[in-house]
Amino acid sequence: MFTGIVEETGLVERIEPGERSIGLVVRPRLCAKGLKVGDSLAVNGCCLTVVELERRGRAVLARFDLLRETWDRTNLQFVQPGSLVNLERSLRADSRLGGHFVTGHIDGMGTITRWERSGQDWVLDIRAPREVMRYIVFKGSVAVDGISLTVAEVRRGGFRIWIIPHTWEVTALRERKVGDAVNLEADIVGKYVEKMLRQMDLRPRR
Repeated sequence: MFTGIVEETGLVERIEPGERSIGLVVRPRLCAKGLKVGDSLAVNGCCLTVVELERRGRAVLARFDLLRETWDRTNLQFVQPGSLVNLERSLRADSRLGGHFVTGHIDGMGTITRWERSGQDWVLDIRAPREVMRYIVFKGSVAVDGISLTVAEVRRGGFRIWIIPHTWEVTALRERKVGDAVNLEADIVGKYVEKMLRQMDLRPRR
């Protein structure tokens, strides 16, 4: 479980294609402190397990094994050596919940349709698949590449988010451009509500 409060951006060191899985090696800094094999780390919002730690001088490299399904369903398939990825360690029981509950299970990929500065802030428009849009609500929460963000406007087939300068500076969003894919995870609360209503047969009928 995560909060969507990105701790830092890590640098992709290398990608190691394999028959059954793809190795992803990332260089964390802050998140390297106390990191152990078997720990969970959110990489662009995708919950991954550390399978190997490699020391390179004072630096620590974390290696993850991605199943083909994870590779195909997330924007990690587009990263290259030198790319920045958002990193967050799993939530501790004694930590503050600064964002919202994020599972690290990606619901789908969205596409950036607008990404530009507006005054001191940035405006981000994302086109999203129907399986994600069904849970997007005005002023609700959504995780974009693992970042807990508030929906500012819901549109047909997509939504808008306003990004403050701090978020732009400390996350990998500063590398994004129009046409890029982003990982999306809808708020888990909406999914539970939908399931309960379905079981109670109280869903609005169309």
